[in-house]
Amino acid sequence: MIPRLLALVCTLLLLAACTVLPPRQVEPPRAPVLLISIDGFRADYLDRGLTPTLKALAEAGVRAEFMRPSFPSLTFPNHYALITGLRPDRNGIVSNTMEDDRIPDQKFTLWNREAIQNPKWWNQGVPLWTTAQRQGLHSGIMFWPGSEAAVHGSHPEFWSSYDKKLAGVSRVDRVLDWLTLPEPTRPSLLTLYLDTIDTIGHRFGPDSDELNAELKVVDATIRRLLDGLAEHGLDQAVNIVVVSDHGMSTTSPERVIFLDDLLPEDFAHIVSYGVLTGIKPTRGHGRDTEAILFRKHEHMRCWRKGELPPRFHYGHNRRVPPLLCLANPGWVISSHAWLESKAHFSYGEHGYDNIHPDMRALFIAHGPAFRTNVVVPAFDNVDVYPLLAHLLGIQAEPNDGNLEDVQDVLLDSAVPLRHAIAQ
Repeated sequence: MIPRLLALVCTLLLLAACTVLPPRQVEPPRAPVLLISIDGFRADYLDRGLTPTLKALAEAGVRAEFMRPSFPSLTFPNHYALITGLRPDRNGIVSNTMEDDRIPDQKFTLWNREAIQNPKWWNQGVPLWTTAQRQGLHSGIMFWPGSEAAVHGSHPEFWSSYDKKLAGVSRVDRVLDWLTLPEPTRPSLLTLYLDTIDTIGHRFGPDSDELNAELKVVDATIRRLLDGLAEHGLDQAVNIVVVSDHGMSTTSPERVIFLDDLLPEDFAHIVSYGVLTGIKPTRGHGRDTEAILFRKHEHMRCWRKGELPPRFHYGHNRRVPPLLCLANPGWVISSHAWLESKAHFSYGEHGYDNIHPDMRALFIAHGPAFRTNVVVPAFDNVDVYPLLAHLLGIQAEPNDGNLEDVQDVLLDSAVPLRHAIAQ
């Protein structure tokens, strides 16, 4: 009996060993994602006939009518909104210039390198490169705001300290170097930041000859990128998303609201001037300051931080000053001393109401995941974050975006959305 039982067991073991198991399905590697920001590129610049490369990229891929920036329509708040999916009131970068009682020894400005590299300013959001790296992907970040700080304890794997003097073509070449690394180390997420359109737009205005000339330069830079991808056989193998952070309005020295003509100097501390002005009343002057600011002003409107229009999704973060004044499009808020301290007047500005047509941002996408020759309706810029997470195949952090609002850009609009919608 026992020998027969042993024989049966051996036979069963042999049969099990010879059983052919169905092949395990291995998901093919995802195409790298390259996010390009052209700072200050207003959506309608694409229709000036000066950017044939970008126009062709849009026609070979997909373009939005325009993309709505988050409020305020400023550079750092919107770049961090794009890369975290959180509007500025939730991502913590509430302005280009801000103060925080929990960081009392430091004021955040675009020119304060120590502040820009201090993760305390950035830790309210989780940038996509951090999320991607936590889930096993590599990233290469070229000058994206926030990448110089060790946000939540880490930098991107490949990154560069911001250098305004580094030409656009040199930035492109560095991204191409990253894209052509061996497969195990090649970044899955890459970014490229180009800032000259914003710089020229501020200096000379959005309708200037200088701005139009720079549009041609930036278009040639994008041409350099596409040619480089083609040389390496990657022209159809990378998902490219081109965005801007905001548009630009024409301003004039005749359209300046001098706050010091309205408000005595000892009534308030001004956190920031410009289109959106942040104000902290000094002790004992709160009511007087409000009485002056809340009067009807022809070219600006002021609010308490918690009373802004709900569509702004703004005013609850501790870094937002107690009082805010927003200039009408084409106007700026200043003091006489602040204006005189500037090297030159800025004939272009942004930061205005984010639904104003001048603030409309650019969105173009091209690559194996995207539809071709399609224009989709406008959407919010925070929707870009879940789209990128979906393209990378990673689980997104909780965010303010909605992939369903932008899924029509995808080649297959019925693709599962589970990765990009945070649980």
